[in-house]
Amino acid sequence: MQAIHQIQTQAKANQRSANTPGPGRGRKPDFRAMLRNKEMQAALGSGLLMLIAWATASWSNPLSVMLYIVAYAIGGWTKAKEGIETLVKDRDLDVNLLMIAASLGAAAIGYWNEGAMLIFIFALSGALESYATERSHKDISSLLALKPETALRIEDGKMNRVSIDELQPGDLLLVKPGELVPADGVVYRGSSYINQASITGESLPVDKVAGDEVYAGTVNGEGALYVEVTKSAEGSLFGKIIKLVEEAQTEVPDSQRFMERFEGIYARIVVAVTVLVIAGTPLLLGWTWNEAFYKAMVFLVVASPCALVSSIMPVMLSAMSSSARRGILFKGGAHVENMAETRVVAFDKTGTLTMGTPQVTDIITADGYDRIQLLGTAAAIENLSMHPLARAIVEQASKEDIVLPIAEQVQALTGWGIEGKVNGVLWKIGKTDQLDASDMNSFAVWHGIRARLEGEGKTVSAITANGEMAGLIAMRDTVRPQAAEAVKKLEAMGVKVAMLTGDRPDSAAVIARETGVKLVYAGLLPEDKVKQVRLLREQYGQVLMVGDGVNDAPALAAATVGMGMGVSGSGTALEVADVVLMNDNIEEIAWVIKQARRAQRTVKQNMFFAITVILVLIAGNFLQDVALPLGVVGHEGSTILVILNGLRLLR
Repeated sequence: MQAIHQIQTQAKANQRSANTPGPGRGRKPDFRAMLRNKEMQAALGSGLLMLIAWATASWSNPLSVMLYIVAYAIGGWTKAKEGIETLVKDRDLDVNLLMIAASLGAAAIGYWNEGAMLIFIFALSGALESYATERSHKDISSLLALKPETALRIEDGKMNRVSIDELQPGDLLLVKPGELVPADGVVYRGSSYINQASITGESLPVDKVAGDEVYAGTVNGEGALYVEVTKSAEGSLFGKIIKLVEEAQTEVPDSQRFMERFEGIYARIVVAVTVLVIAGTPLLLGWTWNEAFYKAMVFLVVASPCALVSSIMPVMLSAMSSSARRGILFKGGAHVENMAETRVVAFDKTGTLTMGTPQVTDIITADGYDRIQLLGTAAAIENLSMHPLARAIVEQASKEDIVLPIAEQVQALTGWGIEGKVNGVLWKIGKTDQLDASDMNSFAVWHGIRARLEGEGKTVSAITANGEMAGLIAMRDTVRPQAAEAVKKLEAMGVKVAMLTGDRPDSAAVIARETGVKLVYAGLLPEDKVKQVRLLREQYGQVLMVGDGVNDAPALAAATVGMGMGVSGSGTALEVADVVLMNDNIEEIAWVIKQARRAQRTVKQNMFFAITVILVLIAGNFLQDVALPLGVVGHEGSTILVILNGLRLLR
């Protein structure tokens, strides 16, 4: 009893640790963190100084100019530094340097406020972009925290605590109950159940005996295991998960590559035209130098990409804000854009399409036994175990308000189940395969019942009383109530739905039938999920991966967009995910894809409008002598209009 109590205490401690919110779990947008962002402080500071300078211009022009200079320096310093670094290191021009040049050009011909406005808007959009990028960075610190650090290695009959980096194939380790398995290996001696959810995503623990394979990062159950190491720490499956996430983080989206190329080309064209106007028009068209310089500065102002920049970020922020009100948190505007391109939604099974915890579904009793008696007796004995199946039985008895009898002489039967005495009768609850070899003729009639239940994807436990069959209890991970409707909505949009799971094919098939998922891929390890995500991308297009566990992290990172479950998801999954579904309501996925597509259409509208205005103003500058104030009004007016158009997504 004392040993069982110690195991129970350790298991409860592990469960509390597992349930502790990890980094990222349940986080809400932190606007205070945004204000602490140095770029944001500089942008807001330059905007405030711009307003003060404008207000003081009527009674002290020198003071106003000084304030404008400070506003220019504060707001434009970061962008000017980035532009100069690009110019010096990469020998290329970018929009940052172009924007600063346009602002200085406006100031050079006396339009200080217009130049300050340009810097403020550009600095503000840059600060928002930097903050979004910082939030969207896929941090794997929580994943590394789950990595075992030490192991008990047996050497010359002694146990030594060593770092896992020292482990080599062939080493013999002792894994105590409740501990993390420190390395990939094979069970040399002993038996226990292993919670492999962090690696395979299986909803139920897997029994391990001599010869079975175990993985680093999984949790040992109630038995001690001697494990022979087969792979070093770097070559372990857990190590591969970390490597896969790191590799996925370095991938650059095609749209980002295009924008980087476009930015350099755009900046070079504008600079070339500006230089040509200043140096060429006096010689070719007979303009005066003052006239040429003025038109060049007007061109720099109206060609500035403020409206183009504002065509995207306000739309994305509005889409992110409206999604947040429905419990969907985007970690960056780029993920809204990618979400709009979704052609396949790939769900993990356990904890995503299902609730992630087993529940009692069937109780079959033998003649002479009552259902309440059977459930109450089983719960009384299982009450001393922390095995997930045991907890499911206890919870079912609690739901039915069954008064539990007193159980005595309870002990775990390692690798099989548990036994105990109730009212002098010896009861045993455990796996049915052990009874197949029994000489009990009475068990033969239960084969058909067991086969039917297992065919429904359920895990079946046999209950005996003094060696005679008393009944069967079947348990299964239950489907989320909104799962079928979520799949139906996605398919109605023309989005294909797939299931990627490490669970058994028969269990996956049952969940697929109940939810309506047509593309099912079962028995997948984390690296297999990554391969399948890539295959789906090649076959159908962009993939949204929805998962909740550590084992889903590589697939979340490899997908076009990774979505983590905010309530049931592990801290690692939430850190790696691009989007967090805070309320776990997967029915909202169809809505957020629609919202992202709406945002995409709005961005295209804004960009078309912004480019049209720029072209009209440029043409007007050279054909109709557009004055600089009019150019600034047209430029800033188009910026305001595209921002307002983007804010419509807040509705």
